[in-house]
Amino acid sequence: MKQRTGMRHTFLLVALAVGMFGFAFALVPLYNVFCEITGLNGKTSSRAVSSEEIAASAQQADRQITIEFLAQSARGMPWEFRPIEDRLVVRPGELHATTFYVRNRAPQMVTGQAVPSVSPGLAAQYLKKLECFCFEQQELPAGGEMEMGVSFLVDSNLPADIKELTLSYTMFRIEDAEHEHIISQNE
Repeated sequence: MKQRTGMRHTFLLVALAVGMFGFAFALVPLYNVFCEITGLNGKTSSRAVSSEEIAASAQQADRQITIEFLAQSARGMPWEFRPIEDRLVVRPGELHATTFYVRNRAPQMVTGQAVPSVSPGLAAQYLKKLECFCFEQQELPAGGEMEMGVSFLVDSNLPADIKELTLSYTMFRIEDAEHEHIISQNE
């Protein structure tokens, strides 16, 4: 009897461990889908908006919104990364563009990927990016520098109580792309 109880407890503990692992494995994709749908946590879309979306968002509003731009490099990313303009005053429904400066301080080529976020989080669904350096990985040779653009509009349906937005980018190092680049050079 004790042996059956012990085996049942062992089975339950193993099933619990497997279930916890599966839940932890699925948590990040589920969270990303949730944030994409709701616009919570300031996650913006990782794709350019279509011309239909632009037309629907482009009804100009009489009010003005201040957008602050922030940029930072993640730990281990040897790039200087900053906005050219710290802030813009824009009208919802109008197209706008700004640029970010990046310089590779490493002695070798480095590949990076920018991840955007918008604050307040509710405003993420109203910031429509037409073009953005964050849509693709960026490669810079040792000591290389460049300016990277983003063009956007703020949807005219932005709630009236939101008067300021912050568009922030964090640049992450992409190790796999650098490894593939080194291999292709050696072939």
